Amino acid sequence: METKWLEDFISLVETNNFSRSAALRHVTQPAFSRRIQSLENWLGTDLIDRTSYPTRLTPAGVVFYEQALEMLAKINGARELLRSKRAAAQTSIDLAVPHTLSLTFVPKWLTGLEQDFAPIRSRLMALNVHDAVLQLVEGGCDLLLCYHHPRQPVQLDPGRYDMLVLGHESLRAYARCDKNKVPEFTLPGTKRAPLPFLSYTNNAYLGRMVELILGDARTPLHLEPHYETDMAEGLKMMALEGRGIAFLPESAVTRELKQKQLARADGDTADWEIEMEIRLYRERPSAQRRGKPIVDRLWDFLELQQNGGRKKRSIPSSER
Repeated sequence: METKWLEDFISLVETNNFSRSAALRHVTQPAFSRRIQSLENWLGTDLIDRTSYPTRLTPAGVVFYEQALEMLAKINGARELLRSKRAAAQTSIDLAVPHTLSLTFVPKWLTGLEQDFAPIRSRLMALNVHDAVLQLVEGGCDLLLCYHHPRQPVQLDPGRYDMLVLGHESLRAYARCDKNKVPEFTLPGTKRAPLPFLSYTNNAYLGRMVELILGDARTPLHLEPHYETDMAEGLKMMALEGRGIAFLPESAVTRELKQKQLARADGDTADWEIEMEIRLYRERPSAQRRGKPIVDRLWDFLELQQNGGRKKRSIPSSER
């Protein structure tokens, strides 16, 4: 069945005249009659009583008229709903973000953008780093926000993806404060008394950063794993319970440090920490995939910010 058959039938009921309805539907009368017959054939019953004049409905036609009105209203309602969602989607920015950054960096970043750029309608997908990158590669988001370290890089083709560095993040060891406001555990620990270690799972990006810290440590660390999860927030809650030492992003513990709930467990040295970049990626617009205008405007704004208000010079293709 075609939607236009419903519209034809409703028009015929309202005019009681094949010729007038054909004119209103901008088709010839024979074509209009064939479309009404096609609807009847699809339903398996006559809708028009062709034994009388003027045009009159059969009992089945009377019943179907109400159904046709309802069906057409639902179809048009669904179309308008989807069109409005599509229009809204063009003004909304879809962000794929690792869990930690979604809780620490993104809220303040979006607040700053709304003050300096414009109100932003956004949809955030909090994922692990691998899945967040896949969202960008497979076209499931407009922007990817993630950590980056040269020894654990995000492998995205610079010829296809644009990148901006939005900030930096330090990963350090923290432990709960005792009643004297000093950490209950302090690195490096000893062989006889290893420190309880709250660790990331093997598939967590921050877990790989901790592996780099431990591998580079000039003084060996003596840690005994007690608990693991892939989320920094989960490790922080365990550290607050006094369950051990956790390596956490600095932005994740800002409040706890101010309130003396947590403290650095590394003796305030840089020997057991690592610094990461916070990067923003997008797929470069092309003739095949132009992207959303709102994303283009935001990207231009962020580039101007990073260049001190000077617009970045485009590089001719011959120089690339």
